[in-house]
Amino acid sequence: MKNKFITIEGLESSGKTTACDIIVKTLNEYGIHNENIIITREPGGTPVGESLRNIIKDRNNEHISYKTELLIMYAARVELIENVIKPALNIGQWVISDRHDLSSQAYQGGGRCLGLKMINKLRGMILGSFYPDLTFYLDITADICLKRLQIKGKLDRIEQESLHFFERTRNYYLKIIKQDNSIVLIDATQSLDKVRENLKNFLFDWLKKQ
Repeated sequence: MKNKFITIEGLESSGKTTACDIIVKTLNEYGIHNENIIITREPGGTPVGESLRNIIKDRNNEHISYKTELLIMYAARVELIENVIKPALNIGQWVISDRHDLSSQAYQGGGRCLGLKMINKLRGMILGSFYPDLTFYLDITADICLKRLQIKGKLDRIEQESLHFFERTRNYYLKIIKQDNSIVLIDATQSLDKVRENLKNFLFDWLKKQ
């Protein structure tokens, strides 16, 4: 079976880190060992990307313009793709990423109200035909997102956004998912056991078809 690029998406505190672990364990059960799996995240995953992540996340940088935020996201993304993801795929490794381009479409396109026209043009110029093979979107409502963030405590620049911001972001996720059959919606308001079961079952069925 050819190696694949799998991404996990969702609002803050939707359980993406846990989902990454579940996916890796499921791949292990399928016979794909850890030495053949790379786990990364966006923004970040490279020295440059992590520096850019700090700029985006720093609560003291509240006056960054939304277009600047978008461009920083793509700068971090292209660094990760060119220096980590593509090289790993080229030598036969599986790549699991906590967030990818769908986040920009939902967060900057929807949450920041930039729309998809500019983002799609930017995406086309920078990423071309590079897409994940499979994306899991962990769906929670905006109010559940905020309740989970309140439990977390100190929040970064994006985590401290408003209910309406996360509502717009979620609406864009749901809008895009309807048009893309490579994105699988998982109800992340369910118990962890149920989320794990849904992820594993779908991934096993998908792997059998590859």
